[in-house]
Amino acid sequence: MWPRLVTKKILGERLRSNNNFVADFPSNAEASSLLDNSSLGSPSLSENNILNQRKHNFQNYKIFISTWNVGGIAPQDDLDIADWLDTPNNMCDIYVFGFQEIVPLRASYVLGSENSKISVKWNSLIREALNKKIQHCLEKQQYNNKLGRKQKTAEDDKAIFESSIPEGFRCVISKQMVGILISVWIRSDLRPYVRHPRASCVGCGIMGYLGNKGSVSVRFQLHETSFCFVCSHLASGGREGDEKHRKSDVAEIFSRTSFPRGPSFDLPRKILDHDRVILLGDLNYRISLPEATTRLLVDRKEWNALLENDQVYTYN
Repeated sequence: MWPRLVTKKILGERLRSNNNFVADFPSNAEASSLLDNSSLGSPSLSENNILNQRKHNFQNYKIFISTWNVGGIAPQDDLDIADWLDTPNNMCDIYVFGFQEIVPLRASYVLGSENSKISVKWNSLIREALNKKIQHCLEKQQYNNKLGRKQKTAEDDKAIFESSIPEGFRCVISKQMVGILISVWIRSDLRPYVRHPRASCVGCGIMGYLGNKGSVSVRFQLHETSFCFVCSHLASGGREGDEKHRKSDVAEIFSRTSFPRGPSFDLPRKILDHDRVILLGDLNYRISLPEATTRLLVDRKEWNALLENDQVYTYN
């Protein structure tokens, strides 16, 4: 009993004091370090400036969100993740990348100090892929201009897209806890409208507090809308009753994740207080049926039977 209490006390303090993050830009929520300080660009606009620029209309933004359990394997230097984006004719405004097991979940990584070299490498690969995507779009635009093609019908969408190619993307916030990493990138021209980025880590692993399982949540405001992205790695296991551990992890994440209220005490504090909430990650939920039965139901397209045995649907 005492070792468990001491562990919770020590690790709880460690997690609460380890909510710094890295980003391309300093902001009014100071990042602990910068990924790229060669071109910081414009700082965040003040709240009054953003409100003054409001024209009583809505801004529509496209967000790309994806997650990948990389199984503790470090990326090769020549790894090309451009195919992962897989949106050649659909440049998004915000990109959110979630990772699990970016380091092996051995005791030396779980109990030791954070190894940030791997997260830096992943962020470098993301930057390279986004820049390559922009270059591809620019080359396509130049090719179309050279041929003097007139875009029609469906091609009109591409023309609009190509005319709004961003100058670049910058990392708004990136945070790692053991093997969990979340990294958020935004168009450079939207960066001044991003305020109050913060991170919150919750460990749900060994003894209920170690970071081999749990979540890294990040939040920020874009214009007047608050976003919260929760990157999770829930308890594994396919035995009967393991789904209860996953449900418990989710309850802990929603209960223990918290953000500062801000100088005016008007910012969202809990996950569900935000305007837009996205949960991503390796959730480890399964269909509670034998594999052969599951495959048979899929072949027969008996979706209701599968849904009735889906652990997400049944236990949450």
